[in-house]
Parts: sequence; structure tokens; C-alpha cells
Amino acid sequence: MTWRYQLIAGAEPARAPLVLLHGSGRDEQDMVPLAAKFAPGSTAVAVRGAIPWERGYAFFRRFEDRSIDEASVLEQGHSLAEFINDVGVRYGFQKPPILIGFSNGAIMAAALIQLYPDLMGAAVLLRPLSPFATPHRERLPGTPVLIIDGSDDERRTPGDGLRLAKTLEHAGAVTRHHVLNAGHSIGPEDCAFVRDWLVSRR
Repeated sequence: MTWRYQLIAGAEPARAPLVLLHGSGRDEQDMVPLAAKFAPGSTAVAVRGAIPWERGYAFFRRFEDRSIDEASVLEQGHSLAEFINDVGVRYGFQKPPILIGFSNGAIMAAALIQLYPDLMGAAVLLRPLSPFATPHRERLPGTPVLIIDGSDDERRTPGDGLRLAKTLEHAGAVTRHHVLNAGHSIGPEDCAFVRDWLVSRR
């Protein structure tokens, strides 16, 4: 499978690079402007989901009732993990990447954390859901994970992000969960919170 992406070259290549995963019905261009807001100076790779969805793309399929197709998550996640490894070699990443996913991309990032815990150095999940009805048993190596929910998110049920945070923490991740006074979209407060958290990871 060929993954389309855009590379945003950073002025400070020694920093951990970002891998940016967009929401459903969108594409990699949605995430490109956010790279400089999240981590100025860091190299970033904005990836396009491989599943055509609505007027854009997604990282996995959903059923007609919008429930998650876990088989699609597993299939697409395997291919995406291989791509992330390959792109790291191609561009000579000096540190494991930080996954930053929004909505559909955040769900896929949460799956990658559980399936391929050595793939990333940390992760940021914006407006996620748990990707699996039954959590995978893989033990996480203390992966730092930031989860940000919106209190007025019309696409999520209250507690979705917190449940995911507890699942990941139980598996060994070091999670921080935060709820902003916001809806489903990424806003300035999200960007500031992510930026501050990433600075604290250096």
C-alpha cells in the first residue's frame, strides 16, 4: 500500500519528528498548518488516510451505524506502522516520532499505541475514541500520551477520552487527560496545550 504524505522540514532535526493523522473526510493538508503551532522547528510528516471517505479520506472504515470496523483498523494500522518505520529511515529521524492524531486519526493513533508500542516516543490524541471493544494485551513501555476532549463535542459521548486514557494507563502508558471548553474542532487552546506538553517532553 502506498501512503501519500507531505513532509514539513524542520529547522531543528534533533527534535522528535511529528507524524500527523487527520480526521475523517479530510486529508493531510488539514494538519500541515498545525505542525508549526504544535512544535515549531520540528520536522513533521502529514499522512493521508488510505480509505476514501465522504469528500476526503479516513484511516479505517466504519460500518453503516458508524461503529468502528476493527478488522479495517488492524489491516490499515499494520500498513501505516510499516510506512512510519520506512519514512523514519528514509529521512533519517534521530528520535522515535510523536504521533498526533485528530478524531479518526486519533483513533488510529490509539490503535498504533496498543499494537506497535515501540513505534513512537509519545502520542497526542485529540477527540479520540477507543479503537477496540476489547483492549489489546500488549504491554506499553511507559509511553507518554496526551488526550484532549471537548466538553461540547457533538461527535463524542462524555467520558470517551477518559475511558481510553484509563485503558492505556492500565497497559503501562503515562497518560494525561484534559477536557477543554470546546467542540469537536481543533482550536487555539488545543494548540497551546499540545505545544506546552510537547515542550515538557524535551
